[in-house]
Amino acid sequence: MSSVLPTTHRTLTVPEVMDALALSRFKVYDLIRSRQLKSIKIGRCRRVPADALQAFINHQLEDAA
Repeated sequence: MSSVLPTTHRTLTVPEVMDALALSRFKVYDLIRSRQLKSIKIGRCRRVPADALQAFINHQLEDAA
């Protein structure tokens, strides 16, 4: 299975997650607020660990099967 994640990043910005999932900013923050997508906050910056995004994608694939 090929990964949609940039391989050089350990954490992703919200715009990078938006691009990877082809979702709106509102939807990405909704996933974060509902704890479906794990994230961390560093100062005022929100970051999504690359492995958390991959886990979210894998979980969605399992639910779809």
